[in-house]
Amino acid sequence: MRREKNYKNQPEENASFEYINKRELMEKLNPLIDNTLMRFGLIPVETELVKENHKWFLRIFIYSEEREVNLDDCERVSRSLSGFLEELIPFKYNLEVSSPGLERKIKSTKEYLIFKNRDISIKLKESIDDFPEKQFVAKIIDFDENEGLTVYIYKDKKNILIKKDNIISAKLYTSEI
Repeated sequence: MRREKNYKNQPEENASFEYINKRELMEKLNPLIDNTLMRFGLIPVETELVKENHKWFLRIFIYSEEREVNLDDCERVSRSLSGFLEELIPFKYNLEVSSPGLERKIKSTKEYLIFKNRDISIKLKESIDDFPEKQFVAKIIDFDENEGLTVYIYKDKKNILIKKDNIISAKLYTSEI
């Protein structure tokens, strides 16, 4: 689900303005976004401010542990944030609020905790002692920054621990029932 809004009362994207420090701007935006999503029972999976084809985009990916995110959720978040964002972002931008998608690539370690108990397709650099496969589907059990990712292997019916530096890629997995 995606809700987009283009803010036109901002200066043109190619208008001259002082250099914008994206990191500092995101440090101001993230608490506002987090608090707004919390009010709706939603979790921010990812927030990014990017310039593509001479246009700025603020993309917010939202998730709920209790239910599927729908277009109404995206619209509520967009409407709730728009006034505040216009005051903080000093240039024209497009706001996109959407769900992370059914088979989203996991981009940060915090997503392992967000998507706990969900299935993932995972690819490893090296096989693990008791488990020879390098690519498989498993269920996320837990994640610890120091220890790594604990997953449940359906095929062997056991948990294994994977060091985070051994993970090449991981993405949410959905199977046809």
